[in-house]
Amino acid sequence: MTQTAPAPTTPGVPEYTPLHRARLIAPGPVEVAPDVLLQLAQPQMHHRAKEGIAKLMEARSQLTQLLGDPYDAVITTTSGTGAFEGALISTTPPGARVVNAQAGKFSERWGEMAGRFGYDTRIVAAPWGHVLDPHEVADAARDAHTLLITHSETSTGALHDLQAIAAAARAQNPDLIIIADCITSYGVAELRPAAWGVDVIVSGSQKGTATPPGLGFVLFSPQVQERMIRNPEKGFYLDMTRELAGQKAGNTPQTPAINLIYALSTALERLLSVPLDVLWAEQRRKTDALIAAGTALGAPAWSPRTSPAVAVLTPPAGVTGRQVAGRLAEMGQRALPGQAPHEDTVFRVSTMGYADRYDALAIAGILEDAFAGLGVRFERGVAVQAAWAALKD
Repeated sequence: MTQTAPAPTTPGVPEYTPLHRARLIAPGPVEVAPDVLLQLAQPQMHHRAKEGIAKLMEARSQLTQLLGDPYDAVITTTSGTGAFEGALISTTPPGARVVNAQAGKFSERWGEMAGRFGYDTRIVAAPWGHVLDPHEVADAARDAHTLLITHSETSTGALHDLQAIAAAARAQNPDLIIIADCITSYGVAELRPAAWGVDVIVSGSQKGTATPPGLGFVLFSPQVQERMIRNPEKGFYLDMTRELAGQKAGNTPQTPAINLIYALSTALERLLSVPLDVLWAEQRRKTDALIAAGTALGAPAWSPRTSPAVAVLTPPAGVTGRQVAGRLAEMGQRALPGQAPHEDTVFRVSTMGYADRYDALAIAGILEDAFAGLGVRFERGVAVQAAWAALKD
């Protein structure tokens, strides 16, 4: 049983802390493999050269393979938010009814975006840390044009049941367009959009694909492509109809971040070296190990249905999320507290990106050191043992 002792009067960080390896253990940006970074050190390539065109086409094909369904990929020189904006304005006409299902910081963003664009926006909300009710979402989407839904909510660690939500919503409204924020689930969690009836998948490079920030991904089903809007009123740079047509032909209307596309292709080679089921299961184990480690230290998961992308943990009484994240930062380990207004409610750690199961064990040990420095009493080794047990399951 863990207890909280009075906090030490001095930080107590050892003098040899600078020798620690700095780690990104936050849910994005994530650790990037050396061979991926080396792609960025090449002499500047040109995106219109035949090699650049070939690399664009290769990366688009790899993104489709990582999804597992025959959707067409568009690579944008944006974050995931830019990609989501392009998906929305290129599929949803002005003034249309849009339903936003939200239960955390990032899903709230899509409702705010739809409102700014003047859509008739309806909100279906659940408390942070909870999961969305598929039937509530479906009822709200009965007469909507588009549903905006987040699969893995990075602010709460919840994995919403996208399959059940999409099925319930489409049963009420067969013509509904479903756009899914899969920014931290793509390449990380089980995702079968064709079978689940999801039209558009959105993600970004700095998460599961373990590439530096700067690229967004939009993957369109064959069916939704027939309904995309030509020359959308609210978009020019983010006109995905024009961008998709260009990229299918090996072209881009604007200059792409070609250096990052080379890096992305190399990162995807690693992910595609195993079957998707294996990739998803291993990421699940790694995050389960972090959750088990946290639970052993008195810091259980916040959500009852956890995402394999991030462990969002509630610290024991007397310790705040900001204190845990701050202590880890003193140790050279970059994690995150909760998103406002829950900065003190939780802290967030992740093994997305260039990490394996042994990194999960290392994070378990790092959490023990951080908690000890915050005055939490526990038996040394419990977090590492709990992580090992989770990895063996």
